[in-house]
Amino acid sequence: MEITGKIILALPEQSGVSKAGNSWKKKEYVLETLDTYPKKVHFDFFGDKADQFPLNVGQTIKLSFDIESREYNGRWFTSIRGWKAEAADQQMPQQNVGATTISNNTVGTVPPPPDITSTGASDDLPF
Repeated sequence: MEITGKIILALPEQSGVSKAGNSWKKKEYVLETLDTYPKKVHFDFFGDKADQFPLNVGQTIKLSFDIESREYNGRWFTSIRGWKAEAADQQMPQQNVGATTISNNTVGTVPPPPDITSTGASDDLPF
């Protein structure tokens, strides 16, 4: 999964040693989306990824991540674990699907979605 936003908070690095004797480290950040109604997303980089992707407050990034949930003492916890971060492309503004664009005195539209009302022999949906 991917999300684009601006880093608004970088939390201190955490490190330790697991029960198995392996050392670990984690860097946590808070990203704010660039949507009309921005959302804040807490995520982390764990292990080698913590040093591979150093991020700074104010930096706009595209984050690739996995979502993982786990149970502990009857409660569920969800984490967003980043596995790649790259500078967001600020040159291309986001456009709505089906929006009309005007450039160089020409008007173009996004083509309509394919017709899905006809039934075909390869339709494997149960309804």
